[in-house]
Amino acid sequence: MTGMVASPGFATVVAMWWVMMVAMMIPAAAPTILLYARVHRHSNGPESAPPTTAFLIGYLACWLGFALIAAGLQSWLVSPMTMTVASRHAAAGLLIAAGLYQLTPFKDGCLSRCRSPAAFLSRHYEPGPSGAFRLGMLHGAYCVGCCWLLMALLFVGGVMNLIWVAGLTFLVAAEKLLPGGLWLARVAGIAMIVWGAVLIFR
Repeated sequence: MTGMVASPGFATVVAMWWVMMVAMMIPAAAPTILLYARVHRHSNGPESAPPTTAFLIGYLACWLGFALIAAGLQSWLVSPMTMTVASRHAAAGLLIAAGLYQLTPFKDGCLSRCRSPAAFLSRHYEPGPSGAFRLGMLHGAYCVGCCWLLMALLFVGGVMNLIWVAGLTFLVAAEKLLPGGLWLARVAGIAMIVWGAVLIFR
């Protein structure tokens, strides 16, 4: 494991996952980041520059942790030729696991916090760059908790499949930003379970 982590190939895969996570998650996280900047200016005066960069670094640090895990799993699970899991049953298992997770209270709890930037900031706001960093990490942790198994579905559709990436990005944004996002998450979960079952019994 140590040799794998130290190899340039592994570092490249980590960077690829991290960049992909940033591109997929920032649109859904933007309302919280912008609201944080507004709250900071309101609390500290219009001339006070908000430490938004520290908030963003904390948020992205959580997704870097996910990227490290995903890169390790990719070397173990994914076919280099197709960039997907080699087994149909493994793909079905991931779909069913992601679908079941969509229906859990933990998913609901993380998603509810991601969907309510004002409530999140009023409860956890801390001033200053260090407070912004901790707040960004906390928001990132909720975001990872909400979406980690959805991101694992990249192993099913193809890690470099842009259509699959776009579809998951749209689903994540819709869950977090649309009025019926909580119900959409559940409907998507049921669809994933059905899809996985079809793959098993096809």
